Order: sequence, then C-alpha cells, then structure tokens
Amino acid sequence: MLFNSVPFLLLVLPTFLLYYTPGLRRYQLHILVVSSFIFYAWNMPWLLLLLIASLAINTAASHAVVYGPAHRRKLYSTLGVAANLAILVFFKYSPLIGRSFFPTSGIGEFLVSIPLPVGISFFTFQGISLVVDAYRGKDIKEYNSIVVKGLWAHTLRITTFIAFFAQLVAGPVVKAHEFLPQVRSKYFKDIDWNATFACLVTGYFLKMVVADNLKDQTFWITFPYFRDMHSITLVVLLFGYSMQIFADFAGYSLIAIGLAHGFGYVLMDNFNFPYISTTFSEFWRRWHISLSSFLREYLYIPLGGNRKGGFNTYRNLMLTMVLGGLWHGAAWSYAVWGFFHGLVLAVERLVKDLGWGVKLPKVLHMLFIFTMVTLAWLLFKLPEFDHVIEYMKALFGNTHIANVQPIILFFTLLFSVPVVAYHIMYLWTRQPQPALARMKPVLYGIMLFLILVNSGGGASFIYFQF
Repeated sequence: MLFNSVPFLLLVLPTFLLYYTPGLRRYQLHILVVSSFIFYAWNMPWLLLLLIASLAINTAASHAVVYGPAHRRKLYSTLGVAANLAILVFFKYSPLIGRSFFPTSGIGEFLVSIPLPVGISFFTFQGISLVVDAYRGKDIKEYNSIVVKGLWAHTLRITTFIAFFAQLVAGPVVKAHEFLPQVRSKYFKDIDWNATFACLVTGYFLKMVVADNLKDQTFWITFPYFRDMHSITLVVLLFGYSMQIFADFAGYSLIAIGLAHGFGYVLMDNFNFPYISTTFSEFWRRWHISLSSFLREYLYIPLGGNRKGGFNTYRNLMLTMVLGGLWHGAAWSYAVWGFFHGLVLAVERLVKDLGWGVKLPKVLHMLFIFTMVTLAWLLFKLPEFDHVIEYMKALFGNTHIANVQPIILFFTLLFSVPVVAYHIMYLWTRQPQPALARMKPVLYGIMLFLILVNSGGGASFIYFQF
C-alpha cells in the first residue's frame, strides 16, 4: 500500500479517529498494530507471516536477553542478531548468490525464485537495534526502559515499534532506544499540527509533483534507450535522476515523519539538505541520516571505528560502506557504489590526517561533491554494471547525435527546479529571514495546489526495492 494511494487514505483516517477516541485510549497500540498489519499485507498477504515471524524472534530474543539467565544473555543477543541477518540474507541475497555462484544448477534456479519482501531491510535492522539495545541495557541506564517484564505488554510494544506503518517499509531506520521510550498514551491536544502539516505537504509535494514527474523523463536512462541520446541529454537526465532520488526518498521520509507526528511519535530527520555538502563525510551526515547513524552505531564503532587509527580506520570505513551499499540492493553494482563511497571517505580522512587539504571556494567543493554523488547514482538506476559502463561511454561519446531531445531537457530541468530551490533557500535562511516567514503560508498553499493539479503518475517509492 502506497502513501500516495486512495486505499491508504481510507486506512489512515479511520485509524486516526479510533486512535484518539477517548474511550479507546487504552487500545491505542492495538489499533496501530492492526492498521499496520493491514497496511503491510495489502498487496501480498503472505508477507505478513514473515513479518510476524520476525516480530516473534525479536520479541523473544530481547525479552530473554533482559530477563533470562544472566550467563546466557550474550548468547541470546547473538542468536537474535544472527536470526535477523539470516532472514535478511535468505530473502534478499539468495537471488544474487544463485546468479553468481549457481547459474546453471537447480539450486541456482531455486535461489533466484525467492521473492524480495518489501521493507525487509528496514524491519530486520530495527530488530537488530532492539536486540543489541536490550543487551546494552545492562550498561547504559537510558536503555533500561526498552524491555518491560510482562511478555504480552512487551510483545505489543515491540510490534508497534517494528510494524508501525509510518516507517515500516522504507524507514527512517528507527532505533529501539529512540522509539520505545515514547510508547505511552497519546492525546489529541498534544499533536504538533505545524510539524505534521509541514512534513506532510512538503513530503507529498516532493514525491507526487517532483519525483513522479521526473520519473517519466529519467525513464530514458534505462537500457537500451540511452544509447540514442545526445551527450547533453544524458548529462541532464543524470542530473534529473539525482533530483528525483532525493525528492522521492526525502519525500517519503517527510511523509513518514509527519504521520508519526500525527500519532504522537517523533522520528529522526532523515535528510538535511545533502546536496550542499562540501565533503563526502558531510554528505553522509546529511543523506539518509537514520541509516548512516545506524551503520556507525551498530557496525562501524563495534568494528573498532577510528580507535585503533591508521589502516584499521580506513578498513572499517571501507567495510561499513561496502556492506551499506549491499544493504541497498542485491546486485554487485550496489557493492561497487558502497566501495566508491568508502574509498572517497577513506581518502578524504587520509588527506585530512596528513593536512593536505586544498583551500577552494565552498561553491566549488559543493559542485565537486554533487557531481561525484550524482555520477555514483547511476549504479542505482542501472544495476547491470556493463550498462553503467556503456552509459558513461555514451555520456562522453554521443556528441555526434543531432537531436538533443529538447522536450526531455525542458521537463527534466523544470521539475528539478524545486529541489534546487529547496537547497538554495536553506543556504539563504540559515540566518533568520522575516520575509520568508511571512511567505511560508503562500509556499505551502502553492505546494498543495500543485499536488492537486500537477501530480505525476502514481509510482512506488524508489527505496521500496531496498
């Protein structure tokens, strides 16, 4: 079920009304769980069995870690993390394993046939967060409240945490120690309407007006259509895809955050104007913040982080980013994407450690980082690596083609304008701008109008495939 669909509207409105009905307040978690199960099972009901199995594993493991025999807590936490990883590997990476290592055998055919459940990358990571945080609770006082003793109450809380429809299928990746302390009775009077409205309007605008219109243009990036495009068109299309993937995922994240606000929960911001970054490390502090913070907290630091210096730091960076790349998709191109980001992060850190930094105007740093990030997005759009190579050759070699496809250029640039303006406005408003504050109602009104009259064809969110 998509956020930008009529069935979702027909689900969320009754859920909201029942949720805040005074006589039903004690059943708020039950209402959220039932609606979340309907949301997840809408298109493929059998997937609900997998989600319930994952919930059962994580509920049992986290409860056993806290209330089981003390000498077995590490064992329970290890088994819980291993179970989450096993589910993720089996359902997400079996086709890749089959194609890569068993291309002609019956085993390979079976592995390739295994479907990819929507949202599996997100709810298994949240399961890992729960089990690890439960284990850490013995050492970190703030984590003590995430696992309650009553098994039914614990099950209900954990199901709400992992299955909450606002963030179930594409994040933001929510950590147990951030969400579970918020589980309590919610009141209609406490809703932050300004935050809810701002997130929902901006999110739906970015998704439905910007991303869904750009998708009709960036379609031409796919193989083999790009072969007959002029180099200028290919450059503009790649620029447009960079705008599209931001608008699509930032839009989803804002909708999720706005929905959560409406039900009394605060999810972390997932994007912070990433295309103004002047370094790759800054980009990863601004792009998909929930994932990068998860990888840092649950992978990079446990690997040793930068505590052992030198080679180990660079190795940990590379390993974290390669695994982060593979998390995005079961294709070697995603690993290459992660390797690229890991490599540039390691080089950037080495240059900093050696004091070799080059002083250039900030705008040149921004343009360089944006260009490199945009080129790397091609690995997302074209998962077949040989198609990526062919696109890059066409990018530089198709200057002889007479037609530069002016219609494609026009609409790609037109629907990219809001994303560019979004980032420029942030740069302008880092100091208070009273004039802009007065303009905000007008801007939201324009976005609402465009959502109604100029939305593109409905499409799944890009990160649903991850």
